[in-house]
Amino acid sequence: MTGTHGPIPAHPAPAAPVTAEPAAAVRPRNRRQLIVEAGAAVFGERGYHAAAMEEIARRVGITAAALYRHFPNKYALFAECANVMADRLVAALAEVPPDASAAEIFAAVTRVTVAHRETGGVYRWEARYLERADRRVLAAKFAQVVWRVAEAVRREHPWPEEDLRAVGALGAIGSVTTHHTSIAQRRIEDLLQAAALRVAATDVSAAHAPVVEIPAPPVPRTRRSEILAAAVPLFERDGFATVTNGRIAEAVGLVPSALYRYFPGKADILAAACLQAADLLARSVDHNLRGVTGPHAALSALTATYVAYSFEHSALNSVANAEIAGLPDALRRPLVAAQREHIAIWEEHLRQARPELDARPARTLVHAGFGVVVEAGRRLRWADRPEHRAAVAALLVSALGL
Repeated sequence: MTGTHGPIPAHPAPAAPVTAEPAAAVRPRNRRQLIVEAGAAVFGERGYHAAAMEEIARRVGITAAALYRHFPNKYALFAECANVMADRLVAALAEVPPDASAAEIFAAVTRVTVAHRETGGVYRWEARYLERADRRVLAAKFAQVVWRVAEAVRREHPWPEEDLRAVGALGAIGSVTTHHTSIAQRRIEDLLQAAALRVAATDVSAAHAPVVEIPAPPVPRTRRSEILAAAVPLFERDGFATVTNGRIAEAVGLVPSALYRYFPGKADILAAACLQAADLLARSVDHNLRGVTGPHAALSALTATYVAYSFEHSALNSVANAEIAGLPDALRRPLVAAQREHIAIWEEHLRQARPELDARPARTLVHAGFGVVVEAGRRLRWADRPEHRAAVAALLVSALGL
């Protein structure tokens, strides 16, 4: 068989190999946003100092060199991550009408916070590592959010302490960034928004909290206990990562090398201090629940105990909340187990008091109550006065829906 250009071969000749260069990988337009999201997740999981740029780059699927093209160093990325939730909240509230109700405002805040729960908590503890000027900028953004919330709260519930109630309500919503309880997004939004509304509507002017006993921490009688007692204030004031073994040793009259006779490293000191605090809280709960009958009375005792403990040991709580995430797994596991055991006690009594709640919603509300205590306590600068304890306890009870 022939054609116009000569004979057609029975078997076509193999095609010549393709030598064209492969198409260049398309850089996503939102790469910077992806880096910030990954960075916020790693900073939230590991803490600022333990976070590594290489891990952040791996999560984005780029090289460390590509990451540094967007951010010159870890601090620059961290500063943007710390601000991103504040910027989102400010932007969300800017879309809400000026005369919006507290429910509308809390709905906007809750939607943003829940949507970014895995990355939105960096500012709560890690912002302490921002430089002073950057800290002021971040504080101004959150002050704008608090002012907007307080304005709506004042209109609808014109009794004292609207700023405290606004901060407490935001603490209830922000609590979702501190735990991993799995629950449907719409359900958790409804739970948190309702808790925030109850906190905002609480009249704390006539609040009373039952008097409870918190066992005193052990008197430092050994060198090991002296080290723990000296280290915590240093960690709280200057940050765990910046406090050296030398400074801790100096505080108890040791040379730095002698510290290793008592603890393998600085992380072991922090873990031991946190375990000591967890034991103190557990003993306080056992003591104050003794003889209490009924879920409401039990929750009242738990509330008063947790609030009293938080005020009396604010330095250690601040250190633990900020630094536990950065501890090695082996040191962190017993601390997490102690936290879960404590939460389980609350969950059990809350479900008895509110039988309509399943386990996960109950646990979510317990965390919301703890978030109220953290943010309201901070607002009061942890000044330990009976009226402050009573006000914070009343806000916690409202968050639980009791």
